[in-house]
Amino acid sequence: MNIAVFGLGIIGEIWARNLAEDGHRVRGWNRSPKNLPFFTGNAREAAATAEVLIIVVADPPAVQSVLDQILPALQAGQLLIQSSTVSASATKQFARQVQATRAAFLEAPFTGSRIAARERKTVFFVGDDAGVLPRARPVLERIGATILPVGPIGSASALKLALNVNNAGIAQALCESLALARAAGISDEIFFTALKLGVGRSGLSDLKEPKLRSGDFSPQFSTKHMAKDLRLALEMAGELPLAQTRTVLGVYEAGLQRGWQDDDFIGLVRLLTGEK
Repeated sequence: MNIAVFGLGIIGEIWARNLAEDGHRVRGWNRSPKNLPFFTGNAREAAATAEVLIIVVADPPAVQSVLDQILPALQAGQLLIQSSTVSASATKQFARQVQATRAAFLEAPFTGSRIAARERKTVFFVGDDAGVLPRARPVLERIGATILPVGPIGSASALKLALNVNNAGIAQALCESLALARAAGISDEIFFTALKLGVGRSGLSDLKEPKLRSGDFSPQFSTKHMAKDLRLALEMAGELPLAQTRTVLGVYEAGLQRGWQDDDFIGLVRLLTGEK
């Protein structure tokens, strides 16, 4: 297939590389130039020749910026997969714009870090109003391990934000419990051994244990992106009193003020331990 990937960040670049390795004709666009064999600086040209287009950028304004460039090139027969984490309302707005060109639209936000993307274990949540998922499967199945249909367009974005609220809350509890144990003189080795013996163990604690023990906070998922997702979740919540989420967002804002926006979000443990 001719595939265009818009957004060559941590995840988008890996997806584009994997699809190119599979023999697809890939063109990748990014706001800032990338030294990649499939990079192009012309988003509209990349869109015009693609059968499948994937958008994976930071936030709703970034998605709209891509659409502003490529909408004039879209036409019937093309499929646009929107995989950025955005709000349900933004997703519906993007779908209307794409469908007005007669191109098909699929909502497919995802969960999974750099490691999952590299190992093709990304999990996709799908919102699909028009039955276009079968057309997307040959692409999504090559870069992910699971495709979970959620409901109509907007529902997958809502689910992704809800799950990131959960992840941020678990991460904060993990950091606080580790900081408490360290303050009591308990080694990281004993702490994580004990954690694995109880019900508090999680996939997130397993993933972040090496980073917490080594102090390597290179990004699997950045602080700025998790903070953005928490803001979007609170906007979506409306009058729902998500008190813990509001508190956790305050922790993320403090991390951003320290300049840790591009570090992995588990690096916020430094707010508790005094590390820099």
